Amino acid sequence: MENFDKDLRSIQEARDLARAGHQAAVDISTFSQEQIDAILKAMSIAGEKHAVELAQLAVEDTGFGNVADKTYKNHAAATLLYEQIKDEKTVGIISKDTELKTMDVAEPVGLVMGIVPSTNPTSTVIFKSMIALKARNAIVFAPHPAAAKCTFRAAEIMNEAAKSAGAPDNIITCVSNSTMGSTNELMHAKEVKLIIATGGPGMVKAAYSSGKPAIGVGAGNSPSYIERSADVKESVSQIIASKSFDYGTICASEQSIICEKCNKDEVVSELEKQGGYFMDDAETEAVCNLLFKNGGHAMDAKFVGRSPQVISKAAGFEVPADTKILIGKQSGVGEGNPLSYEKLTTVLAFYVVEDWKEACQLSIELLQNGIGHTMNLHTNREDIVLKFAAKPASRILVNTGGSQGGTGISTGLPISFTLGCGTCGGSSVSENVSPKHLLNIKKVAFGLKDVTTLAEDDKSFNHPELKDVVKKCVNKTQCDSSLEHVTKDMSDKELKVLTELVRKTLSEMNA
Repeated sequence: MENFDKDLRSIQEARDLARAGHQAAVDISTFSQEQIDAILKAMSIAGEKHAVELAQLAVEDTGFGNVADKTYKNHAAATLLYEQIKDEKTVGIISKDTELKTMDVAEPVGLVMGIVPSTNPTSTVIFKSMIALKARNAIVFAPHPAAAKCTFRAAEIMNEAAKSAGAPDNIITCVSNSTMGSTNELMHAKEVKLIIATGGPGMVKAAYSSGKPAIGVGAGNSPSYIERSADVKESVSQIIASKSFDYGTICASEQSIICEKCNKDEVVSELEKQGGYFMDDAETEAVCNLLFKNGGHAMDAKFVGRSPQVISKAAGFEVPADTKILIGKQSGVGEGNPLSYEKLTTVLAFYVVEDWKEACQLSIELLQNGIGHTMNLHTNREDIVLKFAAKPASRILVNTGGSQGGTGISTGLPISFTLGCGTCGGSSVSENVSPKHLLNIKKVAFGLKDVTTLAEDDKSFNHPELKDVVKKCVNKTQCDSSLEHVTKDMSDKELKVLTELVRKTLSEMNA
């Protein structure tokens, strides 16, 4: 295929991988729970073993984030996820209800297509490979062109580990020659049964428009509200640790801080003590112009996942070496306030409100640009938590960092790098995606009632007006045409038996 153009080669590769993946899906569909769990363990070990290598490749490929934090994300996808799902039943009968006499039977969906973002490429591959095989599926990856090498290597490592534990050939594959053509070809391949799309809005929309079942996740724009009862020092510590984690590349990371007038001074002081740099108006404008070109709302990819030192230098000013995040004051949401939009980097918007009611309204406005995703709240009041639980976000995180909390690393949520946004966010799921979303659950149900006597056995079925209908049918001359059609071929003896049966029924009803 050396003489073919790149796009044609990539399309053919996608077709070949889809066919190979389909066969692998057929082969693994007969595996036992024990076989699947052994494969998963081998994959977990391999993911952990290569965590640093893959983190280094991801940074080299994309320039986003940093090696230490990407290593931890790989660790979370390989080891923490494994510990969480290793005992889940995903083969055969997975649950029974003895009272209702039903059983849930798990079946794989088949070949899954995984779309991989450039912000979290290797951890996403490890994660999606783990949940796909836990559910007895094969998976084929379509990498972002900017992260093609590290994505391919991650898939290669996971595939080799799975095969070493007995998985079929081509159980985990990845397009090596990534183009829009190859991604589109996989989306529409008849062999692909389900798409998990983690990426930009355009890619997610394309997945949902493919005509196949899809799990897509939208953009985040998480506000973080420090309510007056919160421990400010601890709250600031959580926010900075989250927003600086891998230089802000996780979509659940905080995008703005909201505090109250009564705790503003303490919040500002703590932010400055812990590595926050408050930009003046000129610096804020320079950073806004850098991140959002031509007044647009989408970030310039060149500054995704960059350190505050890199961003400030590009914007024309210097910050101390120990600066962890840049903070810019904003007066509103939307036009004229660029920092009110999603920023997957080390920059935060800053707002001051009067009270929780004003914070509530501001949060709703901010969430319109990342609706359905995540909201962060720092408070010691349960009533405040309940009020904010009604906000248009699928994850309401309390007293924790957004990056780690939203992905389940620091909370009790399922560990996941695909975070559903619900229908308000254009997603088919609102949960953290896990193995259960990659299963077909069949229901086995035993009969509990005699269908031949349902009406008479049902004490809640009481319609006396039906008596008149039956009475009319007793008198042959009053029968409608449908009854005449039924009785016209009956003998007198048969008709007499039927009449007696109806009269007996009426008598019992009137008793």
